[in-house]
Amino acid sequence: MAISRATTDKVKDRADIEEIVSDYLPLKKKGQNLWACCPFHNEKSPSFSVSPAKQIYKCFGCGKAGDPIQFVMDIEGIGFNEAIRQLAGKYGIEIEEDQNVTPEDIQAYNERESLYIVLNYAKDFFVNNLQVEEGKTIGLSYFKERGFTQEIIERFELGYALDGWDYLLQAAQASGHSIELLLKAGLILQKEGDSTRFYDRFRSRVTFTIHNLGGKPIGFGARLLTQDKKQPKYINSPETEVYHKSDILYGIFQAKKSIREKDNCYLVEGYTDVISLHLAGIENVVASSGTSLTENQIKLIKRFSDNITVLYDGDAAGIRASLRGIDMILEGGLNVKAVVFPEGEDPDSYARKVGAAAFSEYLQDKAQDFISFKIGLFAEEAAKDPIKQADLIKQVVSSISKIPDPVIRTVYIRQSATLLEVDEEIIQTEINKIFLKSQKDRQFKEQRESTATFVEDLLPVKEEAVSHKMLIAIQEREMLRLLVNYGFEMVSEELHVCQYLLQEIEELEFQTPLYTKILNIYKNALLEGVLPQPEYFLQNDDAEIKKEVIHMITRKYELSTLWESRHQIFTHHEADDLAKTVYDSILHLKKKVIKNMLEEAKTKIKEAESEKADEAIINERLSVYMELKKYQVEIDRQLGIVISF
Repeated sequence: MAISRATTDKVKDRADIEEIVSDYLPLKKKGQNLWACCPFHNEKSPSFSVSPAKQIYKCFGCGKAGDPIQFVMDIEGIGFNEAIRQLAGKYGIEIEEDQNVTPEDIQAYNERESLYIVLNYAKDFFVNNLQVEEGKTIGLSYFKERGFTQEIIERFELGYALDGWDYLLQAAQASGHSIELLLKAGLILQKEGDSTRFYDRFRSRVTFTIHNLGGKPIGFGARLLTQDKKQPKYINSPETEVYHKSDILYGIFQAKKSIREKDNCYLVEGYTDVISLHLAGIENVVASSGTSLTENQIKLIKRFSDNITVLYDGDAAGIRASLRGIDMILEGGLNVKAVVFPEGEDPDSYARKVGAAAFSEYLQDKAQDFISFKIGLFAEEAAKDPIKQADLIKQVVSSISKIPDPVIRTVYIRQSATLLEVDEEIIQTEINKIFLKSQKDRQFKEQRESTATFVEDLLPVKEEAVSHKMLIAIQEREMLRLLVNYGFEMVSEELHVCQYLLQEIEELEFQTPLYTKILNIYKNALLEGVLPQPEYFLQNDDAEIKKEVIHMITRKYELSTLWESRHQIFTHHEADDLAKTVYDSILHLKKKVIKNMLEEAKTKIKEAESEKADEAIINERLSVYMELKKYQVEIDRQLGIVISF
């Protein structure tokens, strides 16, 4: 069900951008704004700006921008209603449902919510099974044997799936959950060849609840406790509308606060590894759940810390097979360390073997940076084989080239040169070759994609008209930027900027749809007796409009007031002479429009000549062209002249 406008307005009034962003990022004050490294793309120099005064955020690197609600939507990957509900919960605001919604809206919302409800029901079902005889004897006994405390069992919502074909199915149906919903949630399966028979996906296994960032159950992992070789040891929930394996990490809900506090994330492979580290007092740990690490999972970790320590089982072959994950982490802009456990041990077994104190000490002592770790893996076999040594150098160079931060990259170049006993220049040269090739590939790809997208957007516009359309769009944007930022200011004792500007462009028709929408919103506000200030547009529900206006009202660099107050260094600001600023902008827009019209007139003349049209038609078109040319000359003459009112 949609949320009422009253509830949304209460959330907007109460939500504080600094307070909300601080829950996810460490902010540092610089000037009037707060800054951090952007959580939405890889960077080392902060370009993510938060304005407490304007209640907005903007990244000058990737372009993400919005208000507190949009930030929650972006960083949590949720919709508007979910963001409102989350913020309402944070601020203790009671949620009122909106009755004026379409049946389609209600259906879409209900389906997603129903999935969460049925998955939560399944979680409770599995958890409660630990209290029945079979669950106590088998499931709970297994957890206790591994040293899991009751507190840990409850924290991770561990459970047990009973040994039977349809215990969950029957119980869920009795509680009103449909077979269709249970199928969509991945909790049951349809019997092959029989469309009327269904059975539980998880049977006779201990269960591990997989939570999203907000703590909602979205899936399950289940471990077989018998030695039945015909069945896999672990099975997991399939992909569903609410569960995407590549986007989530096991334990992230329980770990996110600790990861942020410790500024480090331990990455392990399995469910029990995560739980064993919690038992050892180490809570900043997540698992990839046996799958290869993905780019989205790396981004998820980066939301909370730039540092990651990968814990490897004592299996040399397995470690080498997973080295690609380290390169992905480096490429994601994280600092990587690695810890290898003794042969035959994994984090779970070793923690239980040596105890919490010794385990924590081992992690501290054995953590090594990725260069030392990678070289150490291959050093022995490469020592006496020049070919293998050259291959090792190439592997190390390849990894270093993934690091986006040039300072860190330089440090690792020096370190690897020392460890590999080669000249630093050789490593730098090889990295430069990789960069050059990568840059050429990227430029070619960007050019191809940009061209394809642009042509698609402008079709059937002719090629020569494309640049004109771009230039006009740029100038339209500049006009709106002035209108939004200064429309309420005065250019004379009786004239507002908006009045003057709108009068001057009254005969011009904007060509860019987004800018046309913003202009119409401005005009409608004036008709309603409202003289809009920038904040007026930030209340708009259209995310595209809101984002564009934020781009218009924010600047990456602002001169310190100390330049003038302390050092008596005075600089020119566009607001110092709004009459000239606005007038010049109007002339520039008109110039772009006239230039476009000239090209069209020229084309029509050529068409008339090629079609051997009547001389009168050709002369008429020539006359239009000459009139436009005179207008262009007049605009060129006026550009740069200060007009006073």
